[in-house]
Amino acid sequence: MPGGRLTQQERQQIGLGLADGLAYAEIARRIDRPTSTVTREVMRNGGPTGYRAELAHHATERRAHRRRQSTSRGPGAASQPHGRDADAVREYEEAFAAILMQSGLPRMTARVLTCLYTTDEGSLTAAELVQRLQISPASVSKAIAFLESQGLARRYRDERRRERYLVDNDVWYQSMIAAARGHAKLAETARQGVHVLGRDTLAAVRLENIARFIDFVGESMIRASEQAREILNPKPSPIPPATGEG
Repeated sequence: MPGGRLTQQERQQIGLGLADGLAYAEIARRIDRPTSTVTREVMRNGGPTGYRAELAHHATERRAHRRRQSTSRGPGAASQPHGRDADAVREYEEAFAAILMQSGLPRMTARVLTCLYTTDEGSLTAAELVQRLQISPASVSKAIAFLESQGLARRYRDERRRERYLVDNDVWYQSMIAAARGHAKLAETARQGVHVLGRDTLAAVRLENIARFIDFVGESMIRASEQAREILNPKPSPIPPATGEG
């Protein structure tokens, strides 16, 4: 299996595969690359509907140029704590963000969430996110607002009254519970349609089946989330609680 960066020809094959509706695994098999490589390449260059081989190739060249410039500034420019390899960390963060994008998060939001997950500090300010990701304060604000709305991040004020953002030990529990509540509302709305359309109609039967399915999955989700929280996270997070300010 070849290593190193994707060639322009391989990117063209990826583009053709996407146009033909092929799965990432099949595209990867055709160019003899890992599926994760194809997934990461597509998701960080426009996604399955916006991927363009030529643009992706130029974007990769620009990123490589910036990395060379960063390295040329001195030994400390690309240094990482705990002896980490800077390139390996960067590649991992890009792969993580790509997976989050596959789950439905916008690209910038996925990058911000990845940064919060992988920081050793446990939380970051807006200014720190701007510096780390080289994006605008407005992009950070929009991403954080979306993450908060989904229960994936929260904010608090530190001792210096700075607003900080974090994902703590309870984030996935809260996210799952929020998703279950959203599903419950959908089930309730489906059942309202049963009465409106007439219980004995095909449309009503369809809506009732939707509601039953959602009820079953939602109850299972809540039960599994409660069990996982109790087993995996028995102690509260040491991160300061939310203050409700901001």
